[in-house]
Amino acid sequence: MSDEKLKHAPLVEAILEIRWRMTEIQKGIFIDPNYKLLVGRLYDRIEKEYPYHEPLPTSSMPDEMFGYVVQHRFRIEKDDWPLVQTGPGIVTLNDTEKYSWSDFSSRSLNLIEALYGAYPNASANLKIQRLQLRYIDAIPFDFDSSNIFEFLKENLKVTVEFPQDILNDCGVTSFPKNLNTLFTFPINKPNGIIQWRLMRGKKKNENALIWETIVESNGDQLSDLPNLFEDWISSAHTITHILFFRLIEGKLKERFS
Repeated sequence: MSDEKLKHAPLVEAILEIRWRMTEIQKGIFIDPNYKLLVGRLYDRIEKEYPYHEPLPTSSMPDEMFGYVVQHRFRIEKDDWPLVQTGPGIVTLNDTEKYSWSDFSSRSLNLIEALYGAYPNASANLKIQRLQLRYIDAIPFDFDSSNIFEFLKENLKVTVEFPQDILNDCGVTSFPKNLNTLFTFPINKPNGIIQWRLMRGKKKNENALIWETIVESNGDQLSDLPNLFEDWISSAHTITHILFFRLIEGKLKERFS
């Protein structure tokens, strides 16, 4: 798959998230009994790439209160990206504007190897519950003076609309104050789902149109890890790459190039 670079790419963040099964100690409360050991052992394995350790405020709280919430961050340098995060039951790889697929995929493979090497008795104790590859893109957009529905149709080939005559009859403006639309489709390669979400938000304090592309696999779909992780992330990237570039064909690609 081509590692095509856009000079003015709309990428806000690329995220690989790995979650594993935790132990329920009482109803609704889960812990990872190996988490305390994992943090130090994981850092030992990734320190050369991510030497700057940044404990987060959640790291001082009881672990049972923060299942699947990151507590520690490991950066390549202070305030710089990419970075790795971990918490009870979770590890993530995050990158921003410097992202390239060749670099991100290499770091992903190194991270999964480090996780399985660091987790105590991983073959018996580490049961991956969810894999997710997520891209967040955003472009400035003035929702108060521009028609978002026309923009989506003309630039992203997506039609989302209300009948204008009904809005007029109700005295409703066609410029929405909020936007949050989610599409979810099953996929076969990798086995799981792909989600595409549109929303109104902020990018560098400007009003922005944000779209997220998420490939996710769960439970039994992940029975042969870590052996098939490279195939999984390659397939997940392929489908997100194709979707992104097909959707932006035309005006947006010219704008981003």
